[in-house]
Amino acid sequence: MSLIIQSALPDSSISHFVHSFWMLENKTGKDIPSTVLPNGMVDLAVMNIDSDEWEISIRGLDTIPSQINIPAGTKMFSIGFKLLAVEYLFGDSIKEVLNGGKNISNKIWNFNAQDLNDFKRFCEKSTNIIKAVSSENIDNRKKRLFEFIYASKGSMSVQELSENVFWSARQINRYFNQQFGISLKAYCNILRFGSSFKDISEGRLFPEENFTDQNHFIKEIKKYSGVTPKELSKNKDNRFMDIMAIKKLDT
Repeated sequence: MSLIIQSALPDSSISHFVHSFWMLENKTGKDIPSTVLPNGMVDLAVMNIDSDEWEISIRGLDTIPSQINIPAGTKMFSIGFKLLAVEYLFGDSIKEVLNGGKNISNKIWNFNAQDLNDFKRFCEKSTNIIKAVSSENIDNRKKRLFEFIYASKGSMSVQELSENVFWSARQINRYFNQQFGISLKAYCNILRFGSSFKDISEGRLFPEENFTDQNHFIKEIKKYSGVTPKELSKNKDNRFMDIMAIKKLDT
């Protein structure tokens, strides 16, 4: 009896929309308390708990660590979306589910029992659906904005981003607040925190990039996780699922 976690990176053809895929299955026979960390992603989850009934939900951005419980028998498949995907795949703002989630229809995704029996099949089915969204309809200004944000791992200033995409900082912030419920600067801080997971999971507890100094690094990690980088790295009792998943992520 064990906790099974798998994760994978997306095909390059959908990497502008998708950060990663992952699957979790709780076969331990007991509930598992866990902490959801802010990671800069919008998560779509397809889940069941010891039944044939699957629920599909979307979780908005997290700005604080959230305590959850993973019941025994839970099986969940998930897609971690980048923010550009929200407008083009979901067609609506997610600001009302900041630090929370809501159930959505399976009409677009049309997942069936076979898709949810195998992680590889889930990834393939999801990829084909996402590929069907025409890239010709994507606002190039928004696409370039997110390319800069993710390439810099949140380290570029609002002013730098504004100048690079020829879009005023005021308009960008209005877009972020209306679509996602937070400012661009707040999002960049969260993304920078999420980008530190790989180093922390591998025991590198000193900022190698994007943080001013060690004190700034520790302060930011504690702000968004509630613990020090050392505690996060130890991940006692596998409390932080994000840290477990990043260790298994294909690179």
